[in-house]
Amino acid sequence: MFPPEYPFAPPAIRMHTPSGRFQPSTRLCLSISDFHPKSFNPAWEVSTILIGLLSFMTSEEMTTGSVSATESERRVLAARSRWWNSTGGGSHSSATPGVTKTTKGINNVKAGDGGLKFRTEWPELDQENWAWMKEHRIDTTTGQILPDPNAPTKCSPETSALRRRPNGSAPGIGAVMEGGHVAREAGQSWARRNRMWIGLAVLFGYALLSRLVSDVQG
Repeated sequence: MFPPEYPFAPPAIRMHTPSGRFQPSTRLCLSISDFHPKSFNPAWEVSTILIGLLSFMTSEEMTTGSVSATESERRVLAARSRWWNSTGGGSHSSATPGVTKTTKGINNVKAGDGGLKFRTEWPELDQENWAWMKEHRIDTTTGQILPDPNAPTKCSPETSALRRRPNGSAPGIGAVMEGGHVAREAGQSWARRNRMWIGLAVLFGYALLSRLVSDVQG
Protein backbone atom coordinates (compact mmCIF):
# COMPACT_ATOMS: atom_id res chain seq x y z
CA MET A 1 0.00 0.00 0.00
CA PHE A 2 1.75 3.11 -1.26
CA PRO A 3 1.14 6.39 0.58
CA PRO A 4 0.54 9.67 -1.30
CA GLU A 5 4.05 10.76 -0.27
CA TYR A 6 5.75 7.90 -2.16
CA PRO A 7 8.62 7.75 -3.13
CA PHE A 8 9.56 9.94 -0.19
CA ALA A 9 7.70 7.61 2.18
CA PRO A 10 7.81 3.77 2.12
CA PRO A 11 4.83 1.51 1.45
CA ALA A 12 3.10 -0.70 4.00
CA ILE A 13 3.45 -4.37 3.07
CA ARG A 14 0.97 -7.10 4.00
CA MET A 15 0.32 -10.61 2.72
CA HIS A 16 -3.31 -11.65 2.92
CA THR A 17 -3.07 -15.31 1.92
CA PRO A 18 -1.67 -17.95 4.35
CA SER A 19 1.72 -18.98 2.99
CA GLY A 20 3.68 -20.45 5.89
CA ARG A 21 6.10 -17.52 5.59
CA PHE A 22 3.99 -14.51 6.61
CA GLN A 23 1.15 -13.92 9.05
CA PRO A 24 -1.98 -13.09 7.02
CA SER A 25 -3.03 -9.42 6.96
CA THR A 26 -0.14 -8.33 9.20
CA ARG A 27 2.23 -5.46 8.46
CA LEU A 28 5.72 -6.76 7.71
CA CYS A 29 8.74 -5.29 9.46
CA LEU A 30 11.22 -4.80 6.61
CA SER A 31 13.78 -2.15 5.70
CA ILE A 32 11.67 -1.44 2.59
CA SER A 33 8.39 -1.04 4.51
CA ASP A 34 6.84 1.69 6.65
CA PHE A 35 8.17 -0.07 9.76
CA HIS A 36 11.51 1.63 9.10
CA PRO A 37 10.77 4.89 7.24
CA LYS A 38 14.25 6.31 7.93
CA SER A 39 15.96 3.42 6.15
CA PHE A 40 13.86 3.78 3.00
CA ASN A 41 15.61 5.14 -0.08
CA PRO A 42 13.45 7.32 -2.41
CA ALA A 43 15.49 6.00 -5.34
CA TRP A 44 14.01 2.52 -4.84
CA GLU A 45 11.49 1.79 -7.56
CA VAL A 46 8.54 -0.57 -7.24
CA SER A 47 10.56 -3.30 -8.96
CA THR A 48 13.34 -2.85 -6.40
CA ILE A 49 10.84 -3.21 -3.54
CA LEU A 50 9.37 -6.36 -5.07
CA ILE A 51 12.80 -7.91 -5.58
CA GLY A 52 13.64 -7.19 -1.94
CA LEU A 53 10.34 -8.72 -0.83
CA LEU A 54 10.96 -11.82 -2.96
CA SER A 55 14.43 -12.19 -1.46
CA PHE A 56 12.98 -12.10 2.04
CA MET A 57 10.18 -14.49 1.07
CA THR A 58 12.65 -17.16 -0.05
CA SER A 59 14.84 -16.84 3.06
CA GLU A 60 14.29 -18.05 6.63
CA GLU A 61 15.02 -14.74 8.35
CA MET A 62 12.48 -13.95 11.07
CA THR A 63 10.92 -10.56 11.73
CA THR A 64 7.60 -9.05 12.78
CA GLY A 65 4.90 -10.60 10.62
CA SER A 66 6.87 -13.67 9.57
CA VAL A 67 6.29 -17.28 10.61
CA SER A 68 8.18 -20.55 10.37
CA ALA A 69 6.90 -23.62 8.52
CA THR A 70 8.23 -26.69 6.74
CA GLU A 71 8.56 -26.87 2.97
CA SER A 72 5.72 -29.42 2.82
CA GLU A 73 3.41 -27.15 4.81
CA ARG A 74 4.15 -24.26 2.48
CA ARG A 75 3.46 -26.42 -0.57
CA VAL A 76 0.02 -27.31 0.79
CA LEU A 77 -0.78 -23.67 1.58
CA ALA A 78 0.40 -22.62 -1.89
CA ALA A 79 -1.77 -25.30 -3.50
CA ARG A 80 -4.80 -23.95 -1.62
CA SER A 81 -4.21 -20.24 -2.23
CA ARG A 82 -6.80 -19.98 -5.02
CA TRP A 83 -9.40 -21.71 -2.87
CA TRP A 84 -8.60 -19.65 0.22
CA ASN A 85 -8.81 -16.28 -1.52
CA SER A 86 -12.07 -16.89 -3.37
CA THR A 87 -13.93 -18.65 -0.53
CA GLY A 88 -12.60 -16.80 2.51
CA GLY A 89 -11.13 -20.01 3.88
CA GLY A 90 -14.17 -22.10 3.01
CA SER A 91 -16.78 -19.69 4.41
CA HIS A 92 -18.34 -18.90 1.01
CA SER A 93 -20.47 -22.04 1.00
CA SER A 94 -21.65 -21.47 4.59
CA ALA A 95 -22.98 -17.92 4.15
CA THR A 96 -26.11 -17.05 6.12
CA PRO A 97 -29.23 -17.32 3.91
CA GLY A 98 -30.95 -14.00 3.28
CA VAL A 99 -27.97 -11.94 4.49
CA THR A 100 -26.07 -9.93 1.91
CA LYS A 101 -22.53 -9.05 2.92
CA THR A 102 -21.14 -5.59 2.30
CA THR A 103 -17.60 -4.44 1.64
CA LYS A 104 -17.97 -1.60 4.15
CA GLY A 105 -15.49 -2.01 6.97
CA ILE A 106 -13.71 -4.95 5.35
CA ASN A 107 -10.07 -3.93 5.02
CA ASN A 108 -8.34 -7.30 4.64
CA VAL A 109 -8.68 -10.48 2.69
CA LYS A 110 -9.44 -12.80 5.58
CA ALA A 111 -11.02 -16.06 6.65
CA GLY A 112 -14.75 -15.83 7.19
CA ASP A 113 -15.59 -13.10 4.67
CA GLY A 114 -16.72 -15.56 2.02
CA GLY A 115 -14.12 -14.23 -0.41
CA LEU A 116 -15.99 -10.92 -0.63
CA LYS A 117 -12.97 -8.63 -0.37
CA PHE A 118 -10.99 -10.62 -2.95
CA ARG A 119 -13.98 -10.86 -5.29
CA THR A 120 -14.60 -7.10 -5.03
CA GLU A 121 -11.04 -6.03 -5.78
CA TRP A 122 -10.00 -8.76 -8.22
CA PRO A 123 -13.18 -10.05 -9.96
CA GLU A 124 -11.30 -11.48 -12.98
CA LEU A 125 -8.94 -13.48 -10.77
CA ASP A 126 -11.88 -14.65 -8.68
CA GLN A 127 -13.59 -16.04 -11.78
CA GLU A 128 -10.37 -17.78 -12.78
CA ASN A 129 -10.10 -19.29 -9.31
CA TRP A 130 -13.62 -20.73 -9.41
CA ALA A 131 -13.00 -22.18 -12.87
CA TRP A 132 -9.74 -23.69 -11.60
CA MET A 133 -11.44 -25.21 -8.54
CA LYS A 134 -14.12 -26.76 -10.74
CA GLU A 135 -11.57 -28.16 -13.16
CA HIS A 136 -9.45 -29.69 -10.36
CA ARG A 137 -12.44 -30.93 -8.29
CA ILE A 138 -11.67 -28.76 -5.25
CA ASP A 139 -14.14 -28.98 -2.37
CA THR A 140 -15.15 -25.34 -1.74
CA THR A 141 -15.73 -26.02 1.96
CA THR A 142 -12.45 -27.71 2.84
CA GLY A 143 -10.10 -26.86 -0.03
CA GLN A 144 -9.32 -30.53 -0.54
CA ILE A 145 -9.25 -32.52 -3.78
CA LEU A 146 -12.38 -34.57 -4.27
CA PRO A 147 -11.74 -38.24 -5.19
CA ASP A 148 -11.36 -39.03 -8.87
CA PRO A 149 -12.22 -42.67 -9.67
CA ASN A 150 -10.14 -42.50 -12.87
CA ALA A 151 -7.01 -41.11 -11.19
CA PRO A 152 -3.97 -43.38 -10.49
CA THR A 153 -3.66 -44.57 -6.91
CA LYS A 154 -0.01 -43.51 -6.48
CA CYS A 155 0.63 -39.81 -5.98
CA SER A 156 3.11 -37.40 -4.41
CA PRO A 157 3.13 -36.68 -0.65
CA GLU A 158 1.80 -33.17 -1.27
CA THR A 159 -1.16 -34.47 -3.31
CA SER A 160 -1.82 -37.14 -0.69
CA ALA A 161 -1.88 -34.45 1.97
CA LEU A 162 -4.42 -32.42 0.01
CA ARG A 163 -6.65 -35.49 -0.30
CA ARG A 164 -6.51 -36.29 3.41
CA ARG A 165 -9.55 -35.05 5.29
CA PRO A 166 -9.07 -33.35 8.68
CA ASN A 167 -10.39 -35.12 11.78
CA GLY A 168 -11.80 -31.95 13.35
CA SER A 169 -15.30 -30.59 12.75
CA ALA A 170 -14.24 -27.06 11.83
CA PRO A 171 -13.65 -26.60 8.07
CA GLY A 172 -12.21 -23.50 6.44
CA ILE A 173 -8.89 -22.19 7.67
CA GLY A 174 -8.66 -25.02 10.17
CA ALA A 175 -8.57 -27.40 7.23
CA VAL A 176 -5.68 -25.43 5.78
CA MET A 177 -3.63 -25.75 8.96
CA GLU A 178 -4.58 -29.41 9.34
CA GLY A 179 -3.43 -29.97 5.78
CA GLY A 180 -0.12 -28.41 6.71
CA HIS A 181 0.39 -30.87 9.57
CA VAL A 182 -0.56 -33.74 7.27
CA ALA A 183 1.91 -32.54 4.66
CA ARG A 184 4.66 -32.25 7.25
CA GLU A 185 4.03 -35.86 8.30
CA ALA A 186 3.86 -37.03 4.68
CA GLY A 187 7.15 -35.35 3.84
CA GLN A 188 9.08 -37.10 6.60
CA SER A 189 10.87 -40.40 6.21
CA TRP A 190 9.86 -43.58 8.07
CA ALA A 191 12.92 -43.32 10.33
CA ARG A 192 12.15 -39.73 11.32
CA ARG A 193 8.50 -40.50 12.12
CA ASN A 194 9.53 -43.44 14.32
CA ARG A 195 12.74 -41.99 15.78
CA MET A 196 11.53 -42.43 19.37
CA TRP A 197 10.99 -46.19 18.97
CA ILE A 198 14.26 -46.55 17.09
CA GLY A 199 16.07 -44.77 19.92
CA LEU A 200 14.52 -47.10 22.52
CA ALA A 201 15.46 -50.13 20.45
CA VAL A 202 19.06 -48.93 20.19
CA LEU A 203 19.28 -48.38 23.96
CA PHE A 204 17.79 -51.79 24.66
CA GLY A 205 20.19 -53.44 22.22
CA TYR A 206 23.17 -51.64 23.76
CA ALA A 207 22.18 -52.74 27.27
CA LEU A 208 21.69 -56.34 26.13
CA LEU A 209 25.04 -56.37 24.34
CA SER A 210 26.83 -54.94 27.38
CA ARG A 211 25.29 -57.63 29.56
CA LEU A 212 26.42 -60.39 27.18
CA VAL A 213 29.97 -58.98 27.04
CA SER A 214 30.09 -58.82 30.84
CA ASP A 215 28.92 -62.44 31.13
CA VAL A 216 31.55 -63.60 28.64
CA GLN A 217 34.35 -61.73 30.41
CA GLY A 218 33.17 -62.97 33.81
